[in-house]
Amino acid sequence: MLAFLACASAPAARAQNFQSPAPFAFLLDSDSGAVLYEKAADDPMVPASMAKIATALVAFQEIGAGRLNLDSEIGISENAWRKGGAPARGTTMFAAVRSRIKLSDILQGLIVQAGNDAAIALAEAIAGDEATFARVMTERVRALGLTKSVFRNATGMPDPEQRVTARELALLANHIIKTYPELYKIFGQKEFTWNKIRQVNRNPLLTMEIGADGLQTGDLEESGYGLVGSAIENGQRLIVVVNGLKTGRDRAAEARKLLEWGFRAFEKRQLFSDGEVVGEASVYGGEKGRIALRTKGAVSLLLPRGTGERLSARIVYQGPLSVPVREGAAVAQLVVSRGEVKTLEVPLYAAETVKAGSLQSRALDALLELSTGWVRQALARVTRS
Repeated sequence: MLAFLACASAPAARAQNFQSPAPFAFLLDSDSGAVLYEKAADDPMVPASMAKIATALVAFQEIGAGRLNLDSEIGISENAWRKGGAPARGTTMFAAVRSRIKLSDILQGLIVQAGNDAAIALAEAIAGDEATFARVMTERVRALGLTKSVFRNATGMPDPEQRVTARELALLANHIIKTYPELYKIFGQKEFTWNKIRQVNRNPLLTMEIGADGLQTGDLEESGYGLVGSAIENGQRLIVVVNGLKTGRDRAAEARKLLEWGFRAFEKRQLFSDGEVVGEASVYGGEKGRIALRTKGAVSLLLPRGTGERLSARIVYQGPLSVPVREGAAVAQLVVSRGEVKTLEVPLYAAETVKAGSLQSRALDALLELSTGWVRQALARVTRS
């Protein structure tokens, strides 16, 4: 339910007219969650080997849960060897059939070499077979709030039902970066040698001296050339997704162009400080009819330098809230948009406890009469500074 809407316009100046030729493109600021650019970001697309990011997620989760460790041995079945090894003539780590390999090496084969044999071996070790593992992949990303991606195998090889979105690949990458920082370093490894065969990382951003440190490429006839990448400049991390490009050169150039534009074209402005009251929500049947909403941590925006784009913000919640409402409970979302792009979405928390009142206080008629001053003033502040 919409609680309120407030708008402000930035000073009129040079507009940002960036356009990407990539059929699918997405650019995310890792720290704030701000969306800097999107194109067909929620349309289904073929992931190719970018699906291996979800394969890596499941492996990382198993390590985090203590069910696997980096010294665990992973068996290479004949199925993994035949479907993903040298006989398949796809990307492979050249693992020997019926060998046993430490998980630390399997992960390097999966991530650095994009090995299909490593992916299938991992799937079989964790779930018994690849089809079951693919269902686990889908369940695990659902648990992260990614509702559109569907996986049918661990490798990214063609399947008519296997689809992802650019937005969800970026959010998945950001989750891995923040949750598994030590394991994430494998994505930035520039080469790996296994079975006396040296292979370089297929991510072209890693050789460009632009602060890139991961993640994964993919290309199939059905998908075109795609890439999920991340780079850091002056302490700011951006995550880029492109897909559907015609050549590997186009993929590398477009991903680099998006990252460099993102670092250059935006500046950070603080909207609310840590714990600042953002607005109010209605409460039904409580000792009070309204409850203040606060942030946890500072809320910042990345705004285009010199733009006249319109900013809008709203507080969204299912309401009125039912009592009791406990202080610190997440009860709403602050959604900020820049033009047609939803650029920021952060949770809001109850600033106090509201217990049941002696009378049933019905606040439905006040739902759209909440105080809009907080957000209006905040938006005006950041666009004037």
